Amino acid sequence: MKKTVAVTGASGYIASWLVKFLLEKGYTVKASVRDPKMFDPTIGIISSTPKAIVGERIVGLQDDPKKTQHLLALDGAKERLQLIKADLLEEGSFDALVDGCVGVFHTASPFHDALSDPQAELVDPALKGTLNVLESCAKTSSVKRVVLTSSVASVYFNGKTLSPEVVVDETWWSDPEYCKQIQNWYVLGKTLAEDVAWKFSKEKGIDLVVINPSLVIGSLLQPTLNTSSSVLLNLLNGAETYRNVTTGWVNVKDVALAHILAFENPSANGRYCMVESVAHFSDVVEILHELYPNLPLPTKCADDKPLAPKYQFSREKAEKLGVEFIPLKESIKEAVESLKEKNFFSGPSAII
Repeated sequence: MKKTVAVTGASGYIASWLVKFLLEKGYTVKASVRDPKMFDPTIGIISSTPKAIVGERIVGLQDDPKKTQHLLALDGAKERLQLIKADLLEEGSFDALVDGCVGVFHTASPFHDALSDPQAELVDPALKGTLNVLESCAKTSSVKRVVLTSSVASVYFNGKTLSPEVVVDETWWSDPEYCKQIQNWYVLGKTLAEDVAWKFSKEKGIDLVVINPSLVIGSLLQPTLNTSSSVLLNLLNGAETYRNVTTGWVNVKDVALAHILAFENPSANGRYCMVESVAHFSDVVEILHELYPNLPLPTKCADDKPLAPKYQFSREKAEKLGVEFIPLKESIKEAVESLKEKNFFSGPSAII
């Protein structure tokens, strides 16, 4: 029997796959969700206490079943999955989660586009949430390693010129001042959060490893639409243009498995960029057209500027860790089929 590990933000896109794979490998998983209010028929009350709620006693969700039912349905969940209430902005909120765990996977961090207060909605949860989790880990002697889900957002937003000859790797860092200048608050939050994680971990002697994924696509376990999948769905649902953006792409299963490799491999260290391919949105449209030739897809770019240049991301460190990347075309197909299965696709289903 494997030991106990913790996963924050367990209902999220990457975290759901991480929980699935951990359960398959025999771990007991303590998973945090924001508000797991549940009806316990054995005592007839609603419980939302921070203590662990064992999977077999979770019957009827009264709060938002979409956030947890897919987790409770996973193989092994009844025996080895516990849900715990925790909030990124609440100090001490993660104490109960990490208690007794040998490993902690911190994936919880907001990622969405519609913002009214970027500081409160993106930057603070990313930065303060990371510190709150690490502070709980620092108080818990059982924790041997923390794996943090960061992003390539904290890697290459620094104003450097990108071109086909440029190879981005783990030594690169985004510049917070540049992030503010371009008003990319998600990137700013991820950059500040990873920076403070390294500083705090060094100060407290925490063994930290960081995973830096690019745009994550592939099959969805959760029933709700996440931001990175919506980027692809927009192309399928009648968009007239595609973005003039070149970015990295990676399969969600590869990212989840990389977290486990980073935890289990004693020699894992530092950061790991997770980028299978760097592709312009025009390339993605071309792949979609090849896979689904009858699908109406955008035929022009959103602006008349030159296409955003290609560049490279080093895969060397991730591959040495043991990551075997799923090709972009396969990831796109998995994503489309999953979006169709979950009824997000609004076009004629016969086309796909």
